[in-house]
Amino acid sequence: MIFKHRYYGQSRVENTVFNTQISFAPDTLRKPVHFTARLARSLPFREAISALHDVVIPDLRIRPKNRAVYFDWLKEQEAGMLADYMAHSGEVREKMTSLQAELAVLRMVKDAKLTPFRQAQRRYFDYLYKENRDAWLVLDPVVTVHPDRLFFECFSRDESTYACLSCSHDIFAQTGEFACGTANIDYSADLYDEFQKIRDYKTTQFSIAAEGFQARTADDPACVETKIDLPDSWMRGFLQAGSAMTMPAHTIELHPMDVYNICLFLRRRKERTGPRAIRFVLMPGRPVKMVFEPWEHEITCPRSRYDGADAAEIRLWGRRRLLTLERLIPIAKRFTVRLLGHGMPSFWIAEMPDMQYTLGLSGWTANDWSRAGQFDLLAPRASVPEAETARVLAALSANWFATEAGLARSTGLPAATIAAALTLLAQTGRAIYDIANRIWRLRELSATPLPQLRFASPREEAAARLLADGPLRVETHKMDRGAYRLQGKLADGRHTCQASLLIDADERLVDGDCQCSFFMRNRLRRGPCEHMLALRQSLAAGKILHTCRNDEP
Repeated sequence: MIFKHRYYGQSRVENTVFNTQISFAPDTLRKPVHFTARLARSLPFREAISALHDVVIPDLRIRPKNRAVYFDWLKEQEAGMLADYMAHSGEVREKMTSLQAELAVLRMVKDAKLTPFRQAQRRYFDYLYKENRDAWLVLDPVVTVHPDRLFFECFSRDESTYACLSCSHDIFAQTGEFACGTANIDYSADLYDEFQKIRDYKTTQFSIAAEGFQARTADDPACVETKIDLPDSWMRGFLQAGSAMTMPAHTIELHPMDVYNICLFLRRRKERTGPRAIRFVLMPGRPVKMVFEPWEHEITCPRSRYDGADAAEIRLWGRRRLLTLERLIPIAKRFTVRLLGHGMPSFWIAEMPDMQYTLGLSGWTANDWSRAGQFDLLAPRASVPEAETARVLAALSANWFATEAGLARSTGLPAATIAAALTLLAQTGRAIYDIANRIWRLRELSATPLPQLRFASPREEAAARLLADGPLRVETHKMDRGAYRLQGKLADGRHTCQASLLIDADERLVDGDCQCSFFMRNRLRRGPCEHMLALRQSLAAGKILHTCRNDEP
């Protein structure tokens, strides 16, 4: 995707003895967005905006070790090793022949996958980060101004961590004129250092510059225009994070001291071997218990009680990403944690005075949001006419934010249609679910509507091919509270699989089972398999021969 940005001037922070002026330069090619106010809580805002920076900069991908010392040693020992090799050359050649045959098979398997593409994609980001860091940072920060809130969104370099800072207008002592909307902002490399100079004894003025939208000539030297060929992975990462926010989860509230204990333990211990997970042991009405592997060290949170109805044991990997929450511990009132399941994403919401900071972590660091986690496939997949989707978008645009019930009242559409339309808008970057406040918000991720990436998953394309063969014979089992289970046999030309899936009352896929190898390896951590998707799509498309019966209690 080609993204074009034009900024008039640069984002800047001007510090004097008595005043700090923060000014962001927005993209002038987008709909005018501006905001001006005076901060009432300068230090909490400084810590929260700095925590966003801590998400963008780190890269937790495995890096090759520096082997310079080893190669120096190898050079010294080369003569002796060569003589030893010549003495045993025949035996070595025999071993080499067998190993080369094995390596040839492994190379064929490896080349069949998308490894070259992914490596090239990573090299692109690494090059952009080193050679044009300002342009690289422009890819991530997205600011949205709403009538009640101002929030920033960003992504980590390895695309495994999503962060959003949501600020209520009450954090500002005096708010001037503002225009609602979404825009990219010029976020230079030196801006973070200037943020650290914010102090309580200084008056801090905050603005998203309105002057950037004044008419300027194309040859104005202050007008900076960039054109970036942005990979689909970055855009899909935002959409996957938004889809995961709407999924059902186990919710717990942690005291800030409990989060401090997590960070303290991770700082003091460095694991040398696996497993590297935090195991949450949740018992209704009992304090939350966390077990750190591989040491099996147990931390009980007496201030944090689990109030859910069902007991659960959930493991999370990629735990060192939680260290980005350290700066928020002194200013947070509590942390709300949403655990989607074993090896699934988690959302950590820091509740601060007039601010919420949401940290979204994929299942583990290598399982990034954009590539491995197809969480939009778990969302409602009903087909919605374009006219009804436009009505929902118009109703959401009128107030900038709304609940599903409010949209149903204003449009007169059924709740199921509203849910499916909102999911479609989220998957095209036009809306986002505010997980901290549990409402839907208008957020145009780009200046022009994005193409729907709904069928970017090969599994969904395979499901469409299964449906093309004709209707399926499926059993529908009605469950409690409006949920139902689908079961059926599907043949893909090579194998026949028995698949089943559980759909809740909100048309979300919450559980499933299949006999195929993909599901046996990954369960639902990488989304449903093509057989489960075909089963679900057959019901929506009406290509189903089914028998309905109620499950016995």
